[in-house]
Amino acid sequence: MSIKEWREKLEKFLAEKNSFTDVLEKIEHKAGVPRLYQILGLGGIVIFWLIIGYGAQFLCNFIGFLYPAYASVKAIESSNKDDDTQWLTYWVVYSAFSLLEFFTDIFLFWIPFYWLLKCVFLLYCMAPAAWNGSALIYTRLLRPFVLKYEKDIDEALDRTAGLAREAVNEVQKIMTDSKKSAEALSKDAVSSAVKHRVDNSLKTD
Repeated sequence: MSIKEWREKLEKFLAEKNSFTDVLEKIEHKAGVPRLYQILGLGGIVIFWLIIGYGAQFLCNFIGFLYPAYASVKAIESSNKDDDTQWLTYWVVYSAFSLLEFFTDIFLFWIPFYWLLKCVFLLYCMAPAAWNGSALIYTRLLRPFVLKYEKDIDEALDRTAGLAREAVNEVQKIMTDSKKSAEALSKDAVSSAVKHRVDNSLKTD
C-alpha cells in the first residue's frame, strides 16, 4: 500500500462520526488545524515520548492493549467471525511475545529505543492489512509449534489439573479435620471447665 493510499484511508477514517473524531473536529474548528495534521502531530509526540520520555513502558503497553481490547469487544458483539479470528490471533501473539519478553527483559531493555521498536511491532501486529504481523507470526511460528506438541501440552495440562484437584481436596480434608479437632477440643475444654466448677462447688459445700 502506497503512502497516498495510506493517507486516503486515514482521512476516510478521520471523517467518520464517533466520539474520537468529534474531539478532532472541535479542535479543527477552534484552532484551524486539520484532523490529519492533529494525528500526525500526536504521533510525533508519542514517538518522541517513547524515545526519551518518562513512562515509555506504560505508554507502549497502553497502546498495545487499549485499541486491541476495544476492537476485540466490537468483534465479540458483531456477527462477523473473521474479526474474531483476527483479534484472537493478535492476543495469542501478544501473549507469546509478553512471555518471551518476561524471560529476556535483561537483554531486550539494553536495545536502543526498545519501547519505540516494541510499539512499532505491536502496531504491525494489529495492522488492518494483508501483511498483518500477528497473522504472519501465528501462521509461520506459533501454529506449527502448537500443532507439533499439542498432544504433549494437553497431557501436561491434564496432569497439572489433576494435581491441582488433588491438592485442593487435600487442603479441604485438612481443614475439615482441623475444624473437627477444634470442635472436639472445645467440647472437652467446656466439659473440663464444668466438671472443675462442679468439683469446686462440692468441695466448698
